[in-house]
Order: sequence, then C-alpha cells, then structure tokens
Amino acid sequence: MKNRLKNIHDLGQSIWLDFFDRQIMNSGKLKKLIEEDGVSGVTSNPSIFEKAIGSSADYDKDIAAISGQTNSNDDIFFDLAIKDIQRAADSFKPVYEQSKGEDGFVSLEVSPHLALDTEGTIKQARELWNAVDRKNVMIKIPGTAEGLPAIRKCTSEGININITLLFGLPRYRQVTDAYISGLEDRVEQNQPISQIASVASFFLSRIDVLIDPLLEEKGLGNLKGEVAIASAKKAYEIYKEVFTSERFKTLEAKGARRQRVLWASTSSKDPSFSDVKYVEALIGKETINTITIETLEAFRDHGQAQNSIEDGLDKANHVLAQLNENAIDINAITQRLEDQGIEKFNKAYDELLKAIEKKKIKTLT
Repeated sequence: MKNRLKNIHDLGQSIWLDFFDRQIMNSGKLKKLIEEDGVSGVTSNPSIFEKAIGSSADYDKDIAAISGQTNSNDDIFFDLAIKDIQRAADSFKPVYEQSKGEDGFVSLEVSPHLALDTEGTIKQARELWNAVDRKNVMIKIPGTAEGLPAIRKCTSEGININITLLFGLPRYRQVTDAYISGLEDRVEQNQPISQIASVASFFLSRIDVLIDPLLEEKGLGNLKGEVAIASAKKAYEIYKEVFTSERFKTLEAKGARRQRVLWASTSSKDPSFSDVKYVEALIGKETINTITIETLEAFRDHGQAQNSIEDGLDKANHVLAQLNENAIDINAITQRLEDQGIEKFNKAYDELLKAIEKKKIKTLT
C-alpha cells in the first residue's frame, strides 16, 4: 500500500515538517522522513528552538565554546541556529535540485522582538540570509503591518521569504502585493527574479480556538471548527486570482515563481476534532502544509488524501457570512491572534535566551 503522505504529494501539495532539533538529524530520522514520507521542507520558530536547546544537552558544548567569544545570548542562539539550518538545508538540497527550486526549503525566523520594527527586520533578515548562505533557505518575517515593507525590500534584494503569523484575508492580500512589488522593484534594477521563492504561512487552528467559544455563545455551534478552514479556502481563491493576474503574468514571463500558500498550525487543538482535520480539508495544488511529527504520524496511519481545497467554497462563503450577520468581527479576531502570536513567540524567545544563560553559567562552574 502506498504511503498516505506521498498520496498528498501526488495531488500537488508539499508536506513540510513543523519541528526541528539536532536529534532528528543525528538519529537519521530526518533523512528517513525525506526518503520514505516525501517530507520536502522544514520550518523552525522560537518555540521549536526553545524546546530543542532548553530540553537537551545537544547544544551544551557549542554554547560553552561560543560563549568564550561573545557574551550576547542572542548571538549565541543565532550562531547555533545558523549551523543547524545549514545542515538541514544540505539534507534537503537533493529535494531542492530535483524540484528545480520549488521545494526543499528550510526556514529560519528573525527575532520575534522585531515584529513591529521594519528596519530592524530588514537588517537582521539580510544578516541571516548572508550567514546561512544556502539557496534553499527562507527567512521568516511576520506578516505584520510593519513587516510588509520589510518583505518587499528583502524580496527586491533576492532573499527568499517565508511570511509567518498570517491570520486574516485582508492582510494576506497585502502580503501578496508586498511580494509582487518586491519582484517588480528587482526587475527595475535589472536583477534576475527566477531564483526567488516565497511562501505565505496561514496559522489555522488558532483561529478556531479563539472563535469557537464565541460561536457557542451566539448559538452557532454548528459552525464550530469551520471558520479556519473557510478562511483557508478563501485564501486559496485569492491566491489563484492574484497569481493568474496580468500583473503577475508580466513577472512570470521573466521567471517569477508564485508565492505559494502554506497552512501552518494544522494540529487539531480540540480533542473532539479528527487529528487530521486540518490536513484532509486543505489538500490542493501549489500549496504546502507544515505539520508536527504527531500529525504526520496520524496522517500516515489513517489520513485520506484527496484534492479538497476547492471543495465546499459555497459553504466557506456561508460560514464567513454567518459571522458578519451575527456581529462577529473576523478581522478584529485575526488582529488579536496576530498580537497574541507575537507575544507567544517573544515569550518563547526570551525563555530560549534564559536557557542559554543557564547553560552558560553551568559550563563556567
């Protein structure tokens, strides 16, 4: 019987892993996931690195060595992260080459403390891009209002960008515009655009976590667990509209790649939902789903792969219309989720720096 995850790949969707540490590389598990399950990329974030560095001894020797050169915990972290990202990117290099630059990417995020700092984001994105020095790496920039000009500028400089912390449809349109504008800026500079790749990462299950209690209060329990999927289906509709437009076709003729949508936060948070709910509902061409090890294993065991992303668009429209009719402001909710997401990543990043400080002290005593 064919691997269920590879069935997803056959339908035009890439599966990236939303997990990363040294152990997965040292043990050969990452190599196995690439070869047997068709995993074709990895995303990292402050929470993932906080768990990796804080809960294992895998980084202790390096922390001790690097702390002899710098006292900055931020510098120590990025030194560790860059080495890991380079190694992971090299593991995915065959995927990148076989897919002709469409897949095989590893993502590294700028400091979450820069989420509302345009110039700081641009500066650090450049530094990380140059330090990692791999074609199949993406630098993650939050899709905040302040992140938009940074996305445009970095794209114009030829940096691959993974736009993270996206929740709302109006902001998604702005993100596509930032990417396309960046490509246009680059063309004006007579620079090539064919090697640039970008993804727009929608965080899904968190939408339902926040909105489902409101639905229950309004007597709309039948919509529970439906809003995030409806939003994603509408996002895919926007994706198709934007990237088949005359504006983009002009760039495509010069080698531009479409900025694919990526479904993130696709583990079911509500135990009453299927553990593969957000995977099964959003399979479609030119998309990516970044999933945890647990969700990957669940889908490998019992997931059903079929082209589902464009199914039920009428239902998606109805779900979102119901919110409007019942005075539930989805745009206010997605802004709240963005704010919470920044806060959560800031907290994880600060915990990560504390873990590094503890390990530094331990090596000195």
